[in-house]
Amino acid sequence: MPNKIILKKKISNFYKKIFIPGDKSISIRWILISSLASGISKAENLLTSHDVMASINAIKKLGVKVFINKNICKIHGVGVGGYKYKKNIIINAQNSGTLGRLITGILIDTPFPIKIIGDKSLSRRDFRRITEPLSKFGASFNLKNNSKLPLVIKGSSKLKSIKFFENKGSAQCKSSVIFGGIKAEGKTIIKAKKSRNHTELLFQHLKLPIKIKKNKNFDLIEISKVDKIKPINYKVPSDISSGAFFIALTALTKNSKLIIKNVNVNPTRIGVITILKKMGVEISLINRKIYKGEVIADIFVKSPKNLKSINCPSNLNSDAIDEFLVIFLIAAKASGVSTFKDLGELNKKESPRLRWGSKILKMMGVKVITTNNSIKIFGNPNLKINKKIVIQKYLKDHRVFMTSVIAALSFGGEWHIHDKDAVETSFPNFLKIVNIFKK
Repeated sequence: MPNKIILKKKISNFYKKIFIPGDKSISIRWILISSLASGISKAENLLTSHDVMASINAIKKLGVKVFINKNICKIHGVGVGGYKYKKNIIINAQNSGTLGRLITGILIDTPFPIKIIGDKSLSRRDFRRITEPLSKFGASFNLKNNSKLPLVIKGSSKLKSIKFFENKGSAQCKSSVIFGGIKAEGKTIIKAKKSRNHTELLFQHLKLPIKIKKNKNFDLIEISKVDKIKPINYKVPSDISSGAFFIALTALTKNSKLIIKNVNVNPTRIGVITILKKMGVEISLINRKIYKGEVIADIFVKSPKNLKSINCPSNLNSDAIDEFLVIFLIAAKASGVSTFKDLGELNKKESPRLRWGSKILKMMGVKVITTNNSIKIFGNPNLKINKKIVIQKYLKDHRVFMTSVIAALSFGGEWHIHDKDAVETSFPNFLKIVNIFKK
């Protein structure tokens, strides 16, 4: 079977109700926290993507028992200090920056060197951004070219608390230091630029010693050493980052409506909704409720008659960092010129996404002007594609693949999109859900 798909037909209008798989960020954090709990934790609707399974394989190597039966996952936690450290452990984070960075924070007390590796894409990403603060706890690191995977960590039995200024808006860096802080004596203090806060919400729900003071642009977080974590049962809500592809498909398809059920609409994750509403897309959150600190709701989307361009405020960037590729597609069909700034962080994702966003739009015939951290998109409300477009050699970035599929279904043309197994990273049944819209 060739590892590519060919799409030749633009879809027609629809009214659909869909269910999206479990949230990837929460799934990975639940796994790591449950491994440190004292007792058995259970999750329903855990995402079973490659990133999440890599997290399960990682904790198994550290002596944690995991049982998966259909839609239920049980983790037999070993306690905060209970990992079975052995010589020559190698943890493969595969494509997951979340796993690679968060588990490194947990491992800062390992008495034996542990090697962390990743796939080609993850091995290009910067890990110095976490090893620099984590080394201040007392752990030591050896990295390829001083910044990349593979890295080797050697921990310390005398970890001291630190102060850390996280100024990139990276939830992974912030969470890595939070996890380090639960093993260090004293209070670890983090001044963190606004970013997703799933780790903090889970800690607060578990009544762990974490204090958070919210300011306009930064959060001040205090975390103290943790002796015991109680087990946590969790029904994982759907992932808004995965749902964003179908929100965009609805916005780009005239006379269409969509409901996505039971989605995590954490305020630090809904930048895509805020931005698209500014661009004229009708989106509302219904059946809203609070679940273990997270906000859950059904998302209703209605396609607009006209899409408006946007000068996107940079303060929305961190809340929409994983959704900008599909936001760019909306801008391609909007009336006028859309501008997005301060997006250099996009090029430090699984692929250089800002460059790939520009490349896809140019292949579609859209005029764009890009710099290292900005993009200007000249929208065309009458955009239609009548040519062949080939998407390949993109480091198997799942979001590049899925964005290309949405573009093909929305604008037409003949698209040859390679490496369809890229979706296994975050959304294994993406193409099955796509078929619902093609019927």
